Amino acid sequence: MTAKKAGRLLQVLVVDDDFRVAQIHADVVTATRGFEVVGTARTVAEARELIATRQPDLLLADVYLPDGNGIDLVRASGMDAFVLSAATEPATVRCALAAGVHAYLVKPFTRQSLTERLDRFARYRRIVDTPHALNQKDIDKALSLMHGSTRPASAGGSATEQLVLDALGDGERSAAEVAELSGVSRATAQRRLAAMAGRGVVTVRLKYGQSGRPEHLYARSGKPGW
Repeated sequence: MTAKKAGRLLQVLVVDDDFRVAQIHADVVTATRGFEVVGTARTVAEARELIATRQPDLLLADVYLPDGNGIDLVRASGMDAFVLSAATEPATVRCALAAGVHAYLVKPFTRQSLTERLDRFARYRRIVDTPHALNQKDIDKALSLMHGSTRPASAGGSATEQLVLDALGDGERSAAEVAELSGVSRATAQRRLAAMAGRGVVTVRLKYGQSGRPEHLYARSGKPGW
């Protein structure tokens, strides 16, 4: 994988034999910050041609296509990909995961579900699209961003909150600093910090400067939150 130019929109190819479904998926991609659709394909042959000419960053593929299998397409292309399909057979899901897909969404799914995966993918790519060697911390962070936490829902937090807590470390930081270190947006960092403050997982202190609004500084409280 080669590094991409900073700030460039991630380009997505949508592959689905139902043109109406393909358009719905394309609309979600277009509405997601940082992405653009470079084409839609209804067959494996069309998809291969567009992959060769457009060189997309991400493939959104259905499994069953008129002239082949979307998972085989993903495997042969070696591209970053999501599978969006109504297929729920265990063998099909295993094949897709073995082919290296970053997400498997079962139709019908909500727009939010796809948007969330796209957002994770964008943050994942910001880490791995680099000309420099990745260290273990980089790799672990990229995997956590893309695939989330394996903790049960009852554990009291989310994968994003864990990233925010990791960014806080043992010091005191602003939401902007946490966002930069964790790879999430400032708004997301602010929401997660506020939620954890409400549960007592982090503490908040106001730092007053010479002018303007006071700055909120956050720190771990020591209270178990996970």
